[in-house]
Amino acid sequence: MSPAYFITGTDTDVGKTTIAAGLLHAAREAGLSTAAGKPVASGCDNTPQGLRNADALALMAECSIQLSYDEVNPVAFEPAIAPHIAAREVGVVLTVKSLLLPMRQILARQADFTLIEGAGGWRVPLSGQDSLSDLAQALDLPVILVVGVRLGCISHALLTAEAIARDGLQLAGWVANIIGPKTSRLEENLATLAERLPAPCLGRVPKLKSASAQAVAEHLQLDLLD
Repeated sequence: MSPAYFITGTDTDVGKTTIAAGLLHAAREAGLSTAAGKPVASGCDNTPQGLRNADALALMAECSIQLSYDEVNPVAFEPAIAPHIAAREVGVVLTVKSLLLPMRQILARQADFTLIEGAGGWRVPLSGQDSLSDLAQALDLPVILVVGVRLGCISHALLTAEAIARDGLQLAGWVANIIGPKTSRLEENLATLAERLPAPCLGRVPKLKSASAQAVAEHLQLDLLD
C-alpha cells in the first residue's frame, strides 16, 4: 500500500469526501497516522475564522496529524460553482503551480496514509488549460476512484479510468458508492464495473442513514489497495 493517494470521482456529488473520510477512519483504526488535503474547494461558509468548506472539515476530523485549516484547504471560494469560474469572479489565477506546494507540504509530513482529494471529476478545469488532473500528475500519486453507482455510472467510470491511465497514473483501487440504491439491475452493474475496471474494488458502500466516517469505514478494505 502506498503512503499517499489522489482521490477523485466519476462526477460531482458522488460521495468523494464521504468515502475519503471513511478511508482515513479505516486507516486510523488500523493504527496508521493520517493526513489529508483538499487543494481547492467551492461552496464555503463565511465564518469569523474565514471561509470554511464542509468537505475539508470532514477530512480534517479524520487526520491524526495536526494540520491547520489553511494547510488542508489553501484555496476556498464561497459560491458552490466550478472552481475556475469562482476563481475568475474574484480575480484569482488558479493554477497547478499555486496548488502544488501546499499539497507537497502535506505529503512532507509523512503520514502513514495521506489522501489528496480533488473537486468534482477528473477533468475539472483550473485557469488557462490547467486541470486538477494535472495536479495529480505533478504529485505523481496513485489514484482512488469513487464511483457514484447510479444509472450511467459504468460509462463514467470507464472513461475516467481511461483518462487516468492516459495521464500515466495508476488506478490503485475504486469504491462503489451506491447513491442510487433503486438502480435497475444493480448487481449486474456492479459486476460489470468489477470486470472492466483495472483495479480492485475497495468496497461497496450502501446508502446509509448516517454516513459517518466510522459507518463508511465498515464497508471498506484498505488491504486491497495496490
